[in-house]
Amino acid sequence: MPARKDVSLSFRNAVATERIVSLPELVECVWEGGGYGARRDRKPFRFHAFVPDLIGDWDEPLAGRAAEAVAQATAALGELQAAGAGHDLEALAGPLLRAEALGSSFIEGLRASNKRVALAAYEPLAADDTARAVLGNVRAMERAIALGTESRPLRLDDLLDIHRVLLEGTTEERYAGVVRTDQSWIGGRGASPADAVFVPPPPDRVPTLLDDLIRFVDLNDLPAIAQAAIAHAQFETIHPFGDGNGRAGRCLIHVILRRRGLAPLFVPPVSVVLATRARRYIAGLVDFREGRVDDWIGVFADAVTGAAQATKLLWGQIAALFAELVERAGSPRTDSVARRIILGLPAQPVASADTAAARYGVTATAARAALNRLQEAGVLIPTRVGRRRDREWISDELFQLLDAFEHDLGQPAPGEAARPAPSPTRSPLR
Repeated sequence: MPARKDVSLSFRNAVATERIVSLPELVECVWEGGGYGARRDRKPFRFHAFVPDLIGDWDEPLAGRAAEAVAQATAALGELQAAGAGHDLEALAGPLLRAEALGSSFIEGLRASNKRVALAAYEPLAADDTARAVLGNVRAMERAIALGTESRPLRLDDLLDIHRVLLEGTTEERYAGVVRTDQSWIGGRGASPADAVFVPPPPDRVPTLLDDLIRFVDLNDLPAIAQAAIAHAQFETIHPFGDGNGRAGRCLIHVILRRRGLAPLFVPPVSVVLATRARRYIAGLVDFREGRVDDWIGVFADAVTGAAQATKLLWGQIAALFAELVERAGSPRTDSVARRIILGLPAQPVASADTAAARYGVTATAARAALNRLQEAGVLIPTRVGRRRDREWISDELFQLLDAFEHDLGQPAPGEAARPAPSPTRSPLR
C-alpha cells in the first residue's frame, strides 16, 4: 500500500477551564499514488481524514430523550441481573456470550450457526475460517468480561490484548494487537480512499486518541450506558487497527458494562440487536461524529433495553426445553450423570465421554453409558455416525432454540427495515 503523509493540518483549539480542548477537524492528507489498483488509485490526490474531539474530560449532561433511554436501559439491565440471581450462572451466561459474539461477527459479514461455533470450539483444528473468526470473537468477549471484573484502571495494553485474542489463529492474524501505522478508510470501491464513505484519523493521531479514550473509559461519574455508547462510537471513529475494529469496539462495550456494575453476571446480546438495526446503528455512529451525541446514545440505549428484555424470554424457553428433555430421558434422579449432562448443555454444548467424565467427576465408562442412554431416548445425537468410541454428542434442539432466539431478536421493530445481509468484503465497520 502506498505511503500517506499529512500536507496540511487545520487545528481548531478552544480554551476552557484553563485546558486545551481539541475540536473535531478535517486533516488534509495526500495519497501518493503508485502501487496497484485502478488508474485513479495509482495517481496522487488530496483527501481529508476526520479527527474526532477528545473525550477524556467528558462532562456533558444528557438531553431529555437520551436521559430517558439510558434510564430505561439501566433498569432493564438491573432486572436482568436480578432475574438470573440464584440460577446456574454458567448455564445462563454461556449462550448469551456466544449470542453476543455471533451478533457482533454477523455485522462484519461473518455468519455462523451456534452449532458450527460450538463444534469449532470443541475441535478447533477442524474449523473453517469463518468459524475460527467467530470463535475468536467469543474468546475476545471472554477476555473483555474478565478485564471488566478487574479493579484497576484500564490500560492500552488491555485493548491490544482483546484485539490480539480476537484475531489469533485467523486469516487476519497479522493485524492482531498492532495499532495501525497506515491510513485506513471505510467503504469505497478501490484501493485508495478516493471514494471512501469515511476516512478515520491519520495514523500519527491515533496514539493520542487512544490514550484519551482509555482516560474516558476510566471515568466513573457519568451514566454507564452513555459511557459505553460514547466509548464505542469513539473507538469506531478512531479505527485504530488494520482489521477487526468493529468486533473489538463492541467488546469494549462489555468491559464498561461489567466494570461499572451494570452487568456483573450476564452479557446482554447487544450486538444481536445492533445487527438487527444495522442501518440505524451505522447512522447513529455518523450522528456521533457529527455532534448529535444524544441521538446516538438513544439508539444504543434502546438496543441494550431490547437485548435485556429478550434475554429473560430466552431463559424461559431454555427452562421449558430442558424440562422436556429430562422427561424424555425418563426423569433421571437429580444427582445422575444423565440429568447433569442435560442441564449442563448450555455451558458444554458438545459432550464426549471424556469431557463429561472430567466435568462431572465420574469415569469415562459411566459418562459414555449416560450419553448412550440419552441418545437412545432421543435427547442427544452423535455428531459422527458409525463411530462407537471417541464420539461427541449434541442437542440439536438447543442449537435450534438459540438460533431461533437470534433470528427472532433480529426481526425489525414496526416501521423499521429488515436486517440487510452484510457483505464480508464491504462491512462498514471492519
